[in-house]
Amino acid sequence: MNDKKFKILVVDDERQYVEVINMILQSEGYDTTLASSGEEALEKFKKEKFNLVLSDLQMDGINGIQVLEEIKKNHKNTFVILITGYGTIKNAVEAIKKGAFSYIIKGSNPADLLSEIEKVKKECKVIVDEEPSDFNSEFLLKTNNPKLKKILEIAKKAAAANVNVLITGESGTGKEVMARYIYENSERKDKKFVAVNCQSFSSTLLESELFGHEKGAFTGAINKRIGRFEEAHGGTLFLDEVGDIDLNTQVKLLRALENRTIEKIGSNKSIDVDFRLICATNKDLETSIEKKEFREDLFYRINTISIHLPSLRERKEDLPMLIDFFLKKSAVKYNKEIFQIDDKVMKQLLEYEYKGNIRELKNILDKLVILSEQGHIKYEFYKDKTYVKEESSNLLNTEDIKPLKEIKREAEAEYIKKVLDILNGNITKSAEYLDISRRQLFNKIVEYKVKEKI
Repeated sequence: MNDKKFKILVVDDERQYVEVINMILQSEGYDTTLASSGEEALEKFKKEKFNLVLSDLQMDGINGIQVLEEIKKNHKNTFVILITGYGTIKNAVEAIKKGAFSYIIKGSNPADLLSEIEKVKKECKVIVDEEPSDFNSEFLLKTNNPKLKKILEIAKKAAAANVNVLITGESGTGKEVMARYIYENSERKDKKFVAVNCQSFSSTLLESELFGHEKGAFTGAINKRIGRFEEAHGGTLFLDEVGDIDLNTQVKLLRALENRTIEKIGSNKSIDVDFRLICATNKDLETSIEKKEFREDLFYRINTISIHLPSLRERKEDLPMLIDFFLKKSAVKYNKEIFQIDDKVMKQLLEYEYKGNIRELKNILDKLVILSEQGHIKYEFYKDKTYVKEESSNLLNTEDIKPLKEIKREAEAEYIKKVLDILNGNITKSAEYLDISRRQLFNKIVEYKVKEKI
């Protein structure tokens, strides 16, 4: 996401925390400025304007409340979100009465903060230009794989029929790409395509995300919120990782599908919704049903047409096209020109078994482009794709022996640091490459104090 028009000032006298928050925001494409005190923040306001201020509540000198009061007095169109510890929530609630937009508890899920920022953006009515996704339908539409060609034919028929579709397949096979392909070939293509990654929300947050909530419906519900069902009215709702939805929310989802009505959290008023549903999962839902983790009636409701995407290992005839496609995209992204690739590298790329599928291929090519020298991708760069250092000796002295847990922590911290270095501190891309959630990576950065080592 490119948010150059949306400027955020982050204010906190705790250096490590403000730098981690900055990494998260920059990984989302936000234009950020940092201040280590309330005094510095107010000085920066004399030189430039900001759409949003994220300020710690408790700081030496000018605290978050005073920053809020000064900003609201002189910059009425600037929004303020306060960052607070559990012990000062009461003060944060008081600050909202003085004009703060909302507050975030320090150490909470980064998704909560990003969600609040999205709300501010809507309030600001800032025009945000979306960058095109790396995973567009180009490589699907040009497939040479007979199996995938048949799948595309089925998908096109399903798109015209306006039925619910369930897309399954391994992680990284392009399930959202297929969802967008169905959307683009449907009668609803001129309406909204609303995508929700169900895995990235807790059960409480997911319910609010899908159905919306009324002001005061729960602690932190400062404003009325429209959910994704309402947002997708007339268009297409895509629920990614639907297999991760908890059973309580599954019941409400089933009711919405059966009645085509929803109720916001904190309201008993029914709202009519008209949407086309596409779901995706990398889980075996039939096994989840046997384990009582997924409702059988919901499974049949979302599964009018089922599409299973083949892994990259099953469509190797597409590899030359995909390698060329992602190499060109990576070269543009990292402002590099690639003139030469060692034959040995190309051979390995064509023979490699991509357990992470298209996503892994893309990440490997990103890395090779980043490490290229004078337009040349060398075999040594590919060989080093695991970033594992070879030890010069297998011999250990007894004083060198450490508990396995400590060795694992050190190895993880070093590995995370290297990945962040290569991807310029981009949290989202690093988490994707490491195959963990952004929240897990954020927690490890804080736990291992990785930022201090960069």
